[in-house]
This record gives sequence, structure tokens and C-alpha cells, in this order.
Amino acid sequence: MTTALDLATRTASASQPSFPPRRESIDPIAATSTKEGNPTVMHSQMDPRLRGDDGMDAFGDAERERAVTMFRKPSLAITALLALATPALAFAQDAAAAAPVANKGDIAWLLVCAALVIFMTLPGLALFYGGLVRSKNVLSVLIQTLIVFSLVAVLWALYGYSLAFTPGNPFIGGFDRVFAKGLDATAMGATFTKGVYIPELVFFVFQGAFACITCALIIGAFAERVKFAGVLLFTVLWFTFAYTPMAHMVWFFPGPDAFTSNDAVPGVLAQSGFLFARGALDFAGGTVVHINAAIAGLVGSYVIGKRVGYGREAIKPHNLTQTMIGASILWVGWFGFNAGSALEANAVAAQAFVNTFLATAAAVLGWTAVEWISKGKPSMLGAASGAVAGLVAITPAAGFVGLCGAMIIGAIAGAVCLWGVNGLKRLLGADDALDVFGVHGVGGILGALLTGVFASPALGGAGIWDYVTETALPEYSIASQVWIQLQGVLVTVVVSGVVALIAFLIVKYTVGLRVSEESEREGLDITSHGESAYES
Repeated sequence: MTTALDLATRTASASQPSFPPRRESIDPIAATSTKEGNPTVMHSQMDPRLRGDDGMDAFGDAERERAVTMFRKPSLAITALLALATPALAFAQDAAAAAPVANKGDIAWLLVCAALVIFMTLPGLALFYGGLVRSKNVLSVLIQTLIVFSLVAVLWALYGYSLAFTPGNPFIGGFDRVFAKGLDATAMGATFTKGVYIPELVFFVFQGAFACITCALIIGAFAERVKFAGVLLFTVLWFTFAYTPMAHMVWFFPGPDAFTSNDAVPGVLAQSGFLFARGALDFAGGTVVHINAAIAGLVGSYVIGKRVGYGREAIKPHNLTQTMIGASILWVGWFGFNAGSALEANAVAAQAFVNTFLATAAAVLGWTAVEWISKGKPSMLGAASGAVAGLVAITPAAGFVGLCGAMIIGAIAGAVCLWGVNGLKRLLGADDALDVFGVHGVGGILGALLTGVFASPALGGAGIWDYVTETALPEYSIASQVWIQLQGVLVTVVVSGVVALIAFLIVKYTVGLRVSEESEREGLDITSHGESAYES
């Protein structure tokens, strides 16, 4: 199976939550290297004087005799000390064997990846969105991004992490980590390789950055007309009742060490998230992040309504240079987003990294080519949007597909998402201000379905990982896997759509959703925040 891991319990004082798994292979380098704190000395590397083979000849006869005599005639005092120390030494050895030790390389890699995901939002997403709105609203988008990110980070520590990544039921986690209980430097968690662990705090902050950017993505759909207080209340409701259940359903299971035999598999799956147990593949968040956020944004654009003058007045981006800088930061940060989801510094992380590199480039070319042919001119906005479309589409597939599969996914995403922000947008009739659904929704759905196609070993993919045998399953059905992927998409659409609708209605009839027409015409920077981005 593939796609969501649990945090194995490794401390005696508190129960541990779970990691979201993706497929993991045996790293040939790690398999022969030394894990920090648990050194393994290869026989061929031992000092020949310490071996019991011909290397003993390195001693002279006199030295050998003295050594043998020394071990034959220990003093009584030494004998007594050894007798007293033996139980303590045995206990210490047992404790050392039982305690998991993280590899410093894995820790450093994942902390860098977490920082890259944070960098995607602040300032990447903020600049990308800020350049796309009119100058009178740029600060409103920047502060919404900053405050939403900060709000979700705190909620993640208070209860979100616990609901997403601790044991509960197939749809939501439990309360083992509420108020960050047990989250300290001693807590350890599993990765995607049996017997390999990382500090739980590393996983906590990495996944927390995912939650923060997901909620921030939504605000682009109803930019330039929403109340600031309404954004914050909606974020709390949607994060609690849509994001955490989706993360649990897609990524939670009791970890690779739980797969001890084929007989243990049904019990492990019974403790896993609903979509994980069904076999849905989502390496880094196609459903949990992109489709989830896009559906919420689309619902919001309907409930809040269109901007004043939409369809009658020219509403243009005010700073495409800023948007280009934001898109570039997103691309760089996305390497942490996708490659970090391997949870180890290994070959699977490299695969995800390179696929992110190639799919995005192919998407830029695909979007630009179709736009050039259809409109006569390639645009900077189109190229930047194509990059984001490719990043979105490769997210669920990053660690599962081969390089050619990644480029095909990217090229298709570039072309299809161009239609998503033009033809499909007109069909839907919604004012999705910054094309959250057209790029993240369409790209996420496309990527999720194509993951089922190009994960096939026949097309260069990794197949389905068997945690019992630690090998890929010999059989792979593209049709069956695409059907499972479609189920994941449909569940995400329903959960996010229903929760978003209820949340928006609660906000509408409490603190209010939309600013007045007068405030909207003047601009949210002045009317909502009392400041201006550009002083004349």
C-alpha cells in the first residue's frame, strides 16, 4: 500500500500520532551506511589485529602470548566488578536497542523542507496573489495571507495536528496531541522505511506548513471584496472540519512497522484513514491541499458574489513583475513541498525533486504554446500560471511516477488549466478572482487521476508498495487505480464543498462576509486596514 503513515509510539510517557506515508523503497545507500547513534562496522573495515582470522598474524608471538595470558588470569577485583556491572550493561544495551535514533541527515533535510514550504507562503504566495489584484487591494491580500498563515499555525498546535495524525476512526483523529501534549524533543515518529525514525517535532512543523498554505490558497478566490473578520472565522471553521479530516483520511495509518505479515494487513487498514485504506495515492497533497482548497474557494466565490464591475469594467493585475517573483518563489519552495514528503533524504526524495523540476517546466511550455497558438501572443501571466499548474498537477504523483510521466502530466496540466481559467470559468459563471479553482482545482483533479495512470510500472512508475515484503506488488491495474483515485477526488469535493458552504453561511449571518459597495470601490487597503501600498 502507499500514501500515509502513522507516528509509531516510541516514548513510554505518551501515545504518539501518525505520519502520512507515501511509497518508500529501500535506499541502497542508507541500507549500508551508519545510522547516527547506532554504528555498524563492516567486517572488511575492522582492524586486522582485532579479527579472529589471518589478521591475527599482525601480532607477534610474544604479544599474542601476553594478550592470551591477560585474559586467562584476570584479577579477583576485576572479576567482581564485571559480575556487578553485567546486569546494568545488559539493561543499558537493551534500552539502547529499543530506543529509535534519528539520522541527522534526515532531520536537517526535513527542517529545510519545512522552511521551504513556509517560504512558499511567506512571501511566495503573498507576492503571487498581491501582483494579480488591483493596487488598491494589494495590502489586503498580503495581510490576509500573513494572518491566515499565523492563525492556522497556532490552531495546528492546539488541536489540528492531533485531529489529523493521531489514532481515531477512519475519518478523523483523536485527542492524544491536543494542546501539543507530548510534543517534545524526546518524541520520535516513523518514516516510510521500517526501523527509520525522525523527531516528531520535525514532522509536526513540516505538516503544519502544509496546513497553513492550504488555508491561505483559498483567499484568492474571493479577493478584493471580503471582510477581514469573515476570512478569519471561515478559516477556523474550514480548517477544523475540512482540512484535518481530509489529512487524516488520506495520510494516516499505523506506520510501516505495523505491517508485520499478510495476516496483519486487515487490522492495520482498519486503523488507517478511509482513503488510505482504499489505496488512494497522494504523495504530497493533490487532494488534501489543492482540490480541498479549490473547492472551498469556488463555493466562496458563489456565496460572496461577483466583484463590483466584474464583466463590465477592466479588472487587471496591477504588478505582473511581483507575480513573476511570487511564482518563482513558489517553484523553489515546492521542492521542499514535494521532495520533503518522502520524509527521508533518500532516492525517493530525489525522484520527487526531479519530477517537480521537469513537470513544472513542461507545464510552462504547454500553457505558453497553447496560449500563443490560440491568442497570437504568449504572456508573462500565462507562463507564471502554467508553472503553478504544473506544480499542482505533479504534487500527488511526485514520488510515484517516472521522469517521462512527470513531463507528460505537466504538459497536459498546462494546456488543460489554461482552459480552466478561460472556457471553464465562463461555464461556471463564478468570479473566482485569482483562478484558484481553474489552476488548483483543475490541476489537482487532473494530477490525481493521472497519478493512477503513470504510477504503473509499465509506464515507468513505482507501482503499489507492499510494506510487508518491502517490494512493489507484481500486479498493477491502471483502470482500477484510476477508479480509486476518482473516489478520492469525489470524497474531497463533497467534504470540502459541504463544509465550506456551511462555514460561509455561518460567517455571513454572524460577522458578515462582504464589505459594502462603497468600501469595495475605494479599495480594501484603505477601508479595511487604513493604509496604502503605494503613496503618491
